Amino acid sequence: MKDKFILGRYLPLDSVIHRLDPRAKFIFVFLFIILVFFAHSVATYLWLFLLIFTAMQLAKIRPWYIVKGLTPLWIFLALTFVMHLFLTKGGTRLVQVGMISIDSNGIIEGIYILLRLMFIMMISTILTLSTSPLDLTHAFDKLLSPLKLVKVPVQQLSLMMSIALRFIPTLMEELDKIILAQKSRGSEISSGSLIIRLRAFVPLLIPLFISAFQRAEDLAIAMEVRGYDVDRERTNYRRLHWKFKDTCFLLSIIPITLILFGLKYLGV
Repeated sequence: MKDKFILGRYLPLDSVIHRLDPRAKFIFVFLFIILVFFAHSVATYLWLFLLIFTAMQLAKIRPWYIVKGLTPLWIFLALTFVMHLFLTKGGTRLVQVGMISIDSNGIIEGIYILLRLMFIMMISTILTLSTSPLDLTHAFDKLLSPLKLVKVPVQQLSLMMSIALRFIPTLMEELDKIILAQKSRGSEISSGSLIIRLRAFVPLLIPLFISAFQRAEDLAIAMEVRGYDVDRERTNYRRLHWKFKDTCFLLSIIPITLILFGLKYLGV
């Protein structure tokens, strides 16, 4: 299970993307996600796919590793596509069975929404795979520090994000252990029909939630013993250094945006 869900995992590789400042990567991904919503043609989606593929190569991450690691989320994408398939109307009527109908616009819009969500997940996964949770939290804290002037609890938000990113791989490992324990007791998790598998999966959630609450309580006690105070200013052993390459990387979003809008308004 942990090999099929890589959200929140960090790959300590030596690549161009890994060596960038996490603040630059954070801002770039945020702007890229905004650009994804302006894509609405085959050419614009091909351009975004080319950019994501290039980012994978620069980060030395195999495309199949990301595709396989996001397996549980593909089910959500499939359900989203099916929803648009039946609810979005317009264009040519392709199928009509009683009250159920499928139009050409439903298929097109479903594919576009599917690609948008897929690109957002993939670029976000590249960010987490190429940035350690500590650096990601530090960057989040620094970028949102101006919000402290309006009493936004930035430090608490960055702490919650850091703990969440650290707990996801741990919970996946815990789920693996629970699945192996259930299989040794004769549970039909990996065999039988889909309904049988879903019924067998429900009992796994109870020990998983209990384990999560126990880990959260242990972490809270450990932080309290070490004198953690949410009102104190956080310190960091590692300092972030913005370099010229980070500026160039961030400015690359400008030609990317120009090409995207050029393809969009050319109608290709």
